[in-house]
Formats: sequence, structure tokens, C-alpha cells
Amino acid sequence: MSDDNYKYKITIIVIMFVVISILSISVGRYSISPVEIVKIILNKVFNIDILSSTSKKEVVITALRFPRIIGAILVGASLSLSGATYQGTFKNVLIAPDLLGVSSGASIGAAIAILLHFNSSLIQVFAFLGGIIAVLMTLSIPKFIKNDSMIILILSGIIVSGFLISIMGIIKYVADPETQLAPITYWQLGSLAAISYSDLKYAIFPIMISVFLIYKLRWQINILSLGDDDARSLGVPVKKVRICLIILSTILTASSVSMTGTIGWIGLVVPHFGRLMVGADNRKLIPTVFFLGAIFLLVIDTLSRTITGSEIPLSILTGILGAPFYFYLLLKQRLKLR
Repeated sequence: MSDDNYKYKITIIVIMFVVISILSISVGRYSISPVEIVKIILNKVFNIDILSSTSKKEVVITALRFPRIIGAILVGASLSLSGATYQGTFKNVLIAPDLLGVSSGASIGAAIAILLHFNSSLIQVFAFLGGIIAVLMTLSIPKFIKNDSMIILILSGIIVSGFLISIMGIIKYVADPETQLAPITYWQLGSLAAISYSDLKYAIFPIMISVFLIYKLRWQINILSLGDDDARSLGVPVKKVRICLIILSTILTASSVSMTGTIGWIGLVVPHFGRLMVGADNRKLIPTVFFLGAIFLLVIDTLSRTITGSEIPLSILTGILGAPFYFYLLLKQRLKLR
């Protein structure tokens, strides 16, 4: 893809991102026009007194919808970027962000915090730590058996995930069915309903730092996709770069899951959609999937809180939309091979 064509597409994507963000703030049980939203934003940011709206609308936007929209942007972008990074690093487009057991570990951490009756902030902290510990367990297995091949690393992730799923079953079994089991189950389905500015405060810095570093390393992901021998011949320290990318992707996934619970399909489907638009060059793909992931989760979250009287968990909608789209991609790939 030529640079001019890419600039045109990324400009369209960014414009879509801005428009959908404003529409997501506007839509809800208490509708607010986009014009009033812009006025409220200008008033808050630049202290321009052009408001003709009531204080109720301002409270709805600033206290309820802003943190939710920011959370959707951060989580959608992080999971998509993590998925694209994992896929490029491991040279496998079927890999998802929870490959190394991040989501399973985060679920265990959150469930333990719920069992201990901790508040939402500590649940977020425990979920993040659980995700990091799970990845450390996965990375330790290849070292223990003295085989650091990618196949062994992927199999280690499957082993750890399976073990943690069993631990989660035990936690659910001992949880109080009236006060603890429902919150644990709902947390695993993913939701932005309870997100607040304090939740964002803990996650925004690790997410933005990881996004920045992955953006800086995006050309090295291209080199890793050539194979280890070719990458070494080009002067890239393969093992160090791969571990660095794994750590950054893990931080993105763990930070996202700690805020919203487990949300499936985003990190698997969105990078594929990005490749259809701009190709497999990670220098162009990484910025593209950042905005596409944010757009995707904004749309999903808006649907979850508007299409029925009660809010639908996010993983239900991402699965309903993501699975058929992924089937379409596989079918299209098969037809190309004929």
C-alpha cells in the first residue's frame, strides 16, 4: 500500500473515531445532542461560557459517560494492539491476547478480591497482579525445561490457562451463591458499567507507556516476522525484543482486563480487519488497529447499554459479532488458496 493511500485511510479512521466517540456520549437513556456535547467539552476544557444546557446534562456527560467512553477507547485499543503485537511477534495470526494466560490470571485475582470483600479499586489491582503472575508462570516453564522455543511457550500458556481455569472452578464452588458468585460470573463476562475515573487513574499510565513503546518497536515486529535467523542477521536481538514485546502486550491486556473484566474476540478479530485495510506492514498496522479497536468497543458498549432495558455484558456481543466475522475471514482465506 502506498503512503498516500495509507494516509487517506488512517485519516478516515481517525475521523470515524471522533464521530463515533461523540455519538457514543450522545446516545443513552438520557439523550443529549452532539452540539450540546461539544459545548460542554469546550466549556470544561477552555472555560468558554457557551452552555445553554442544564447542569443535569453536564453531570450525565462528565460523571457518567466520559469515564465509560474513555474506558472503552483505552480497552478496545489496548486489546487490539496487544493482539496485533502477539500475532506479529509469534508469526501466527490465530493468536489472541490471552495466549499466555493473562485473562485467566486476571480472573483469578479479581475473584479472590471479591471473595475477600475488597472494593472495586483493590479488585482492579488484584486482577492486574493476577494477570502478570500468570504470564510469569508461563514464561518460567520454558526456562525450567530448558527449551525456549515459541511452540513450548505457547504450550506453556495453554498449561497455565487450563490450570487457572480449574482454580477458578474451585473459587466459584466455594463462593457464596447469594453475594459472591454473581459478581464473579458477571466480571468474567466484561462490562464498562461500573468504571470510574479512579479506575482509569490506575490503568491509563501503564497503557499509554506500553502503547508508545510498541509504536516505537513496530518496525522490529516486521523483522521478527521474517524469522529468527533473518532477524539476527539484520542485527536485531531477537530474544530481548520478543520478551519486551510480550511484556508490553501483557501489560496492555492485564490493565484492560483489570478495568472491565474479560472481553473476548477483540484482540483476535480487529487485527485481521486492520490487515484487510492497510496490509500486514506493522508500521501501518499498529496505528490502524489502535483506532479500529477503540471504534469497535465504543460501538459494542453503546449497543450493550441501549438495545435492551438491561445492560448486556460485552463478551456476549463481541462473540456474537466477532465469531461470524472471523468465520468469514477463514472462508475468504480458503477461497484464496484454491
